[in-house]
Amino acid sequence: MNIFDSLIVYPIINILLLCYQIVFSLHAPYALGFSIILLTIVIRLILYPLTGAQLKASKKMQDLNPHLKNLKERHKGDAKTLQAETMKLYKEHGVNPAAGCLPVLIQMPVIFGLYSVLNKIIHLGAGTVVEVNKIVYFDFLKLTKVWDTSFFGIPLGQNPSHLISTIGPLIILVPLATGAFQFLQSKMMLPSTPKAALVKKGEVKKDDDFATAFQSQALYIFPIMIGFFSWGFPIGLSLYWNTFTIFGIIQQYKISGLGSLKEWTDKINGKK
Repeated sequence: MNIFDSLIVYPIINILLLCYQIVFSLHAPYALGFSIILLTIVIRLILYPLTGAQLKASKKMQDLNPHLKNLKERHKGDAKTLQAETMKLYKEHGVNPAAGCLPVLIQMPVIFGLYSVLNKIIHLGAGTVVEVNKIVYFDFLKLTKVWDTSFFGIPLGQNPSHLISTIGPLIILVPLATGAFQFLQSKMMLPSTPKAALVKKGEVKKDDDFATAFQSQALYIFPIMIGFFSWGFPIGLSLYWNTFTIFGIIQQYKISGLGSLKEWTDKINGKK
């Protein structure tokens, strides 16, 4: 037993077992699949304060971007003064540039632990009962029989690339949905740019060009990568990731609104 397993993985497995016993006691079908969804929501709720702090810090930094650009223009070539004025600006607005990093660092072990748990659980077969019952904290969490590893008839331990031969093209909806949810969250994380704040033609700076190009590429590349990975990942991991992302979209909306997605919703609603 290593420290990571004892501090992160085993506690998460026990929470999963608690979720499973609750769902199973309600005689719900596909108890393991719904337990994964419930576990993901529980983990998200536990991380909610940290994620909220991260999103709020990010929102404050986005709000300060116009002021930071003005400082860079005003003190161009004077790095010492620029640094002093930047720190002064942060202090005046109560912004800590490192505030958004700490919550992420704390969350990462939990997220990796959750991934590790699900990766193990959905691949356990006939030895599930013995393997799982070795690490339960309480007797009432112990399994009495092997759980069903399918979710609405789809094996949680298999990936879409293998299932397409048995289920058909409809399984492609899993990676497509995974990429789409990730795209929506990424779009919402970008700040909305008011038309009045748009830079006039001929005044665009090279660093702004690079930053804009990087954000635009990342907005599409990352969701495509996630969708591609989910094509080869077990369905159980996609179920976790989609639940995690949907919860993140809801939290993002509550704290920061629609972000740059508002530009699209305004067009759809006919707003200029």
